[in-house]
Amino acid sequence: MDLTLAKESCLHCPIRHRAVCAEADRSELERLEAAKSYRTFPRGTMLAEAGEPLDHLSSIVAGCATMSRTFADGRRQMVGLLLPSDFIGRPGRPTSAYNIEAASEVTLCRFERRMFEELVTSAPNIAHRMLVMTLDELDAARDWAVVLGRMTAREKVVNFLVNLARREAAAHDGSVSGGAVALHLPLSRETIADYLGLTIETTSRQFSALRKDGLIATPSARDVQIPDFEALALEIDDDDGGVIS
Repeated sequence: MDLTLAKESCLHCPIRHRAVCAEADRSELERLEAAKSYRTFPRGTMLAEAGEPLDHLSSIVAGCATMSRTFADGRRQMVGLLLPSDFIGRPGRPTSAYNIEAASEVTLCRFERRMFEELVTSAPNIAHRMLVMTLDELDAARDWAVVLGRMTAREKVVNFLVNLARREAAAHDGSVSGGAVALHLPLSRETIADYLGLTIETTSRQFSALRKDGLIATPSARDVQIPDFEALALEIDDDDGGVIS
């Protein structure tokens, strides 16, 4: 992705109509543009640590990050994926609630926390967008509880692929209703397994079974081709276009 235009003007930003700035009017956008800074981090960088101060609030412009909690005995539970347009941090909260790690090279559009908090209090469109994004995140968390608690291993893998396809389509102002879809996975199989609460062996078996059934093809470890998206979505009885992410 060419970020040159995004760095020059918010109007040309690739996440402009999906990020926290989506509802900003011209004056609000000018204030955001004057305050933003871009920074790119390599894969494996800890972007935020649970309980630690978070000096900048950020939108992901490119790349993928994981959200997780680590227990005292070293066990880790991944609780979410962050993709382009997702927001890191919360106004009014000086620390991060989760560990956030770059799963690929990640470019962030960053705002100094205190400045952004002041902006939210004086920019109603940005404040409204933050509320909408927070409520969407709450809905996604509730749906994710269903995935982890009730879905089979096969359904979990299908759900991951279906919703990734929908999010990629939304990133290009489109939707997925059927037909062939090509995906580039932002995560390794091991990280996908961790995210889904499965072993890597189980995850690999499910990918193999989906290939055998003709529902997907995997020309490489990170590329997935879905010949009939509707048929794949029916594996989880998901025909309403809902997103569980």
